[in-house]
Amino acid sequence: MSGTMKPSRKALAAAGIGVAVVLVAVGTTLTLTPASGGASAGKPSAHYLAAARSALVRYLQHNDAPASHAPLPSGGGGFGALRPINTSGSYNWAGYVDTDSTTGYFKTISGNWTTPSVTASCTAEDTVAAQWIGLDGWTNATVEQEGVIDWCFEDQATYYTWYEMYPAGSVEVGRTLQPGDQIDTSITRTGTSYKMVLTDTTHTANSFTKTLTCAATTCKDTSAEWIDERPDFSTSGFAPLADFTTWSLGGASVKGGTVSGTSINAFKDAAIEMFDSTGSYPLATTSSLSGGRGFTVTWDDSY
Repeated sequence: MSGTMKPSRKALAAAGIGVAVVLVAVGTTLTLTPASGGASAGKPSAHYLAAARSALVRYLQHNDAPASHAPLPSGGGGFGALRPINTSGSYNWAGYVDTDSTTGYFKTISGNWTTPSVTASCTAEDTVAAQWIGLDGWTNATVEQEGVIDWCFEDQATYYTWYEMYPAGSVEVGRTLQPGDQIDTSITRTGTSYKMVLTDTTHTANSFTKTLTCAATTCKDTSAEWIDERPDFSTSGFAPLADFTTWSLGGASVKGGTVSGTSINAFKDAAIEMFDSTGSYPLATTSSLSGGRGFTVTWDDSY
């Protein structure tokens, strides 16, 4: 179905059609159940939101897979791992990627942004967006990443900071993150050691500095990314993308080889666009680079 003919879930909800799904915490995983009547029965308590949010993090530990460049049939399709459609299209990434064929090439990456808001767009439909910087993941099976998540859960928005050394799970850090918080990020690799720094200059309790390790034979550091993402749920495919309106990244730098502090060198000189699971229409579009140090991703649709 083309993007021009596909009704949005907001339009369906406004018409009273119950199409939403609700993520329900069950033990350490989440299961999907239909939302009754297409609307939430009420706002969950802070305790319930915290429990559900923690469950989501645990659930994502085994489902946030790195990119695979497997060729796709005409018309797209497929759920599961993060899969670029081509050199400038992905089912769940929007932003910019740098690559190099030399193992151990990338050494540092950084970027800063203002935490986007999804509050005004939250409905009974659960939607998720994650903004992050990272090394690896575009051309291999590891990702060393950190950033923020914006999650609409049963009519309410919740935000937090996190880091991950995939295939190890995501680790939630800050639960007082709010829209408008100023975020500074950097990842510095020294040999097999990765220093991951995220600073929330508005609410400092969400900040962290973590030093983690990964063998050179595993984490090959052949790509660097600045990404807005929709996570992958193994039970239902990619999650609907939360309406973050726009996400603007600035202050980007990357060190590769012997060159220090260079600006983004776009992979294949193209922005990465996020498409629906058929590859027919965009979910998020990415602007051209601004001085090589920044860009803006714009939300277009949820799924």
